[in-house]
Amino acid sequence: MSALSDLLAARTSLSDAQVEHVQRLVGEWQLLSDLAFADLLLWVPMAVPVGEAGSVPGFLCVAQCRPTTGPTAYQDDQVGVLLRGERATPLRTALTEGRIFREVEPDWDGDLPIRREAIPVRMAGQVIAVLGKDANLASVRTPSQLELVYLQTAADLAAMVADGTFPAPGAGLEEGSGPRVGDGVVRLEPDGTIIYASPNALSAFSRLGVKGNALGEPIDALTNTVADDPFDAGDLAAAVTAAIDGGQPASIEVEGGGATVLFRAIPLRPRGETLGAVLLMQDVTELRRRDRQIMSKDATIREIHHRVKNNLQTVAALLRLQARRVTVPEARAALEESMRRVSSIALVHETLSVSIDEAVDFDEIVDRLLVMLSDVMGSSARVRVRRDGSFGEIPAEAATALVLVLTELVQNAIEHAFPGGAEGLVDVIAERGRGRLRVTIRDDGVGLPPDFASDQSDRLGLQIVRTLVSAELDGTVDFRSHDGGTGTAAVVSMALGRRPRVGG
Repeated sequence: MSALSDLLAARTSLSDAQVEHVQRLVGEWQLLSDLAFADLLLWVPMAVPVGEAGSVPGFLCVAQCRPTTGPTAYQDDQVGVLLRGERATPLRTALTEGRIFREVEPDWDGDLPIRREAIPVRMAGQVIAVLGKDANLASVRTPSQLELVYLQTAADLAAMVADGTFPAPGAGLEEGSGPRVGDGVVRLEPDGTIIYASPNALSAFSRLGVKGNALGEPIDALTNTVADDPFDAGDLAAAVTAAIDGGQPASIEVEGGGATVLFRAIPLRPRGETLGAVLLMQDVTELRRRDRQIMSKDATIREIHHRVKNNLQTVAALLRLQARRVTVPEARAALEESMRRVSSIALVHETLSVSIDEAVDFDEIVDRLLVMLSDVMGSSARVRVRRDGSFGEIPAEAATALVLVLTELVQNAIEHAFPGGAEGLVDVIAERGRGRLRVTIRDDGVGLPPDFASDQSDRLGLQIVRTLVSAELDGTVDFRSHDGGTGTAAVVSMALGRRPRVGG
């Protein structure tokens, strides 16, 4: 919808409220197009250029909708077409006189006969645009009862567009959502009695458990006999009553007979006359079954992450206990480092245990990681550790490797940059670019030794960093001095896109 908003803002003088009304119309108009078996074109008047006061304004097509129930009247996209002169007469009549203009004879576009109709789009008593309803008459035949009901319902909705009552103010249905005409159509009398149901609608009723003919039955009594939950039937009855009274369209799901059917009630009140409502129906049984399967899988995945987190925290606690019992300093340090690594991985699984997304908010993980490292290393009183910039969302498949890399680099900075209990600052700086992330771990400590070479170091922590950055993060790591050699910066650069998997 943003493209339509941009086009209206650039080429028209419509207010924000008028643009929203046009957007609501475009969000709902597939229904009208399918019922009318016609293309819908949204035309907006163009302002007369300065110095051309005597010129006749033209009309610009800003949106188009093709029917799914019949042939299109246009093979080419009409968005951007500008009409002037005689061809714009029907549009001009609808705009200036505020009434629906129907051409008596079809207009021939080459060998294709097209019946054109111009419908004023009214909002708050003002005509703000014109809706062109153009039907392809090449395959005209004697209409069936279904087609007659569809065409009459389309005419009622078109009159409501001209009245300014369709779409309803405040309707928030997104384009393409909800049942379609082909899913099932029911026409209701003002008292809620079914006077017509399309074959697909009858099939949906049958799946709910309705026996016999639904015609002539009140919709509330019909669904109340088959709904598993009487509250569903009550909600549907309330939605139908509200629609008949002119309320906003409402969607209700009813379960019965092992099936789930989505109902959507739309009021029919052309020219202020209450004609009842049109009820769209869609059998969503399979969709809901898949939704339940996905929810079950998501819950299982979250539970797995939760249990992994708990197990890792248990391992970390055991390593901490073991470290306290070891008297050899080197062994105690190794156990404490392993404990911190396990705890950092647990942070990632804890985040994934409360999310079903394929990406995680990494800022929260980093903030908790830095607090944890300061606490367990006993450096919070003398070394400040902080995050600058935002990591944003990181793919879950890269989060564990990245948190381990940060753990090693921050731990290394705290441990080696400030000997003898010196005070200092460690910055974790995140910079995101297009498809890449750059992370700098910078300290203001003693700097790198003169003979330091990261690729030749035999320290386990640096080996872990090099391996994870190259193999898991598809990136590079570089160590450099700054501030005249009194500080150190470790720079990690990595790709943010998904890496292809062999055989995947």
